[in-house]
Amino acid sequence: MSIVLYWHPMSSATPIACALTELGVPHERVKIDIRTGEQRRPEYLALNPNGKVPTLTVDGAPMFEALAIHLWLGHRYGIERGLWPAAGTPEALQALSWCTWAYVTYGTVLVRLQLATQGEEALHSPAHAQAATAGLNDLLALLDARLAAQPWMLGADYSLVDLVVGSVLGYSVYLGAPVNAHPHVQAWLARVQARPAMQIEA
Repeated sequence: MSIVLYWHPMSSATPIACALTELGVPHERVKIDIRTGEQRRPEYLALNPNGKVPTLTVDGAPMFEALAIHLWLGHRYGIERGLWPAAGTPEALQALSWCTWAYVTYGTVLVRLQLATQGEEALHSPAHAQAATAGLNDLLALLDARLAAQPWMLGADYSLVDLVVGSVLGYSVYLGAPVNAHPHVQAWLARVQARPAMQIEA
């Protein structure tokens, strides 16, 4: 199977590069320079109509959206490597739930914070930023309670779910999310980020 990752360092494609490394999946990386607009070239849009990274091709067939790629990698490679729960187990349901929670539920509120503080100036709003921060704080409290009872997202062992959720939360720290107000989340995130596979450079 030939796998190619189209990516740019320090972007939403970086967690996919980390996941491929964590799984030990042989692949090729093709850098798309999003600063110069390579993602809008016709040949790239033919792979990813959104004109964004990441894109993953599997024997030439393209897949886009980071969450979809993570879930595919988990099912295709993670189960046999002990990094994703087997289908039909309660843990598999939790894996899908928490990965989606990170990208959709938490991610939606995070976008609100980003727009209110770092988006177009016309959208800047201290009131909206405060409301988004409060929403993130409530979500982080849910996660903190889970991690108070177990060391990793699915229980006793690290999995790709930790990588997926940790990647979103790690990015949120840079945008001002109150992660440090939740000690179990903060300690868990430090363990996730310390893994060798997370040390991806250009």
